[in-house]
Amino acid sequence: MNLHLKYNSKLPTPNPQLSITGSKSETNRLLLLQALYSNIKLENTSNSDDSEVMLKAIQKHTTDNGQQTTDNGQQTTVIDIHHAGTAMRFLTAYFAIQEGKEVLLTGSARMKERPIKILVEALQQLGAEISYEENEGFPPIRIKGKKITQNKVALPANVSSQYISALLLIAPKLEKGLELTLEGEITSIPYIKMTLALLNEIGVETSFIQNQITVKPLHTLNSQLITIESDWSSASYWYSIIALSPIGTQITLSSYKQNSLQGDASLVEIYKIFGVETVFKGNSIVLHKINNLKPETLNLKLNNSPDIAQTIAVTCFGLGIGCHLTGLHTLKIKETDRLEALKTELTKLGAKVSVTNDSLILENSISINENIAISTYQDHRMAMAFAPLAIKTSIIIEEAEVVSKSYPTFWEDLEKFGFQISK
Repeated sequence: MNLHLKYNSKLPTPNPQLSITGSKSETNRLLLLQALYSNIKLENTSNSDDSEVMLKAIQKHTTDNGQQTTDNGQQTTVIDIHHAGTAMRFLTAYFAIQEGKEVLLTGSARMKERPIKILVEALQQLGAEISYEENEGFPPIRIKGKKITQNKVALPANVSSQYISALLLIAPKLEKGLELTLEGEITSIPYIKMTLALLNEIGVETSFIQNQITVKPLHTLNSQLITIESDWSSASYWYSIIALSPIGTQITLSSYKQNSLQGDASLVEIYKIFGVETVFKGNSIVLHKINNLKPETLNLKLNNSPDIAQTIAVTCFGLGIGCHLTGLHTLKIKETDRLEALKTELTKLGAKVSVTNDSLILENSISINENIAISTYQDHRMAMAFAPLAIKTSIIIEEAEVVSKSYPTFWEDLEKFGFQISK
């Protein structure tokens, strides 16, 4: 489904109010913890495809639905997580400790190109039994769940934080807990801290000192109700829209808190550069365009919040600002190679862009090509990051349905703000 986007500034109501779905990052972590501790209850869970896939996979495994019998008579449950990278990493660790159960964990064609070897090797160090079905180091993988008694493992510190979080989330269910050593410079620290904070919230004792993380075992848990904060990554597109809008434009988003666990809450400070003020009111934030001051070039290190890199790059282009974004090496192995995808699509719009393995450089520009069709590469963030440019010019988003991966109501919410959307 391709969508043609235009913007009519006369359509939106003053200060429209939107409820954003719960954080996908928090939801997926808590769904796994809920699977480990059944008396955890959750509110404001994400309605994203990724979280739905995660929940269905756990339910399917729990009920042994979809079992197949192997040649040796072993019952195997086949779990297909499609494009959901977080689910692939978290469930690899979860299934590894489910004693007596065998799982074949697979995904889409793109998922089969996304590496899993570092996590698999870490789990194998602990004693897990995991093998590759097709290509070494990549899904699909066969996991034979067993009791794990070893508790010490080391990982390169610059890998995706999801590998690290996957190990931390199962750690309290290990007999001796976990001592995890991170070797080298750590990236995506906020996501690691998010995982540890959620463990602390349910009563797990943890420590994170220099490059050493320790998680103590927790065998029983009292019943708990946890309310999940809304997704800051989803809020990023509204920050971009407000930044590209005239002075005085504002919108209210809920539900957010000032002491967020999410690394992408750095949007509050970053978008001050683009003239966007954030005011916290109760459980909501009000975004307000207060000035048009803008730097000639923006330099940002985004290793702690790489998921907002696409949004920031497009915002800069829409405002005619150059930027140099670094710390983006994890974007190479996302739903697509996001750096190359950004370069290709921004170039179509008239930008001058260069990328390396971990950075993007965008030159200042003075014009935007009209009616350009943006390829989304089965990547939800490509679709949503480019949509705000409709504030400046008409634009076409290809395969627009991909937004359901993290923000299913995105297009409907844009229409509430004044975007005119047609197929």
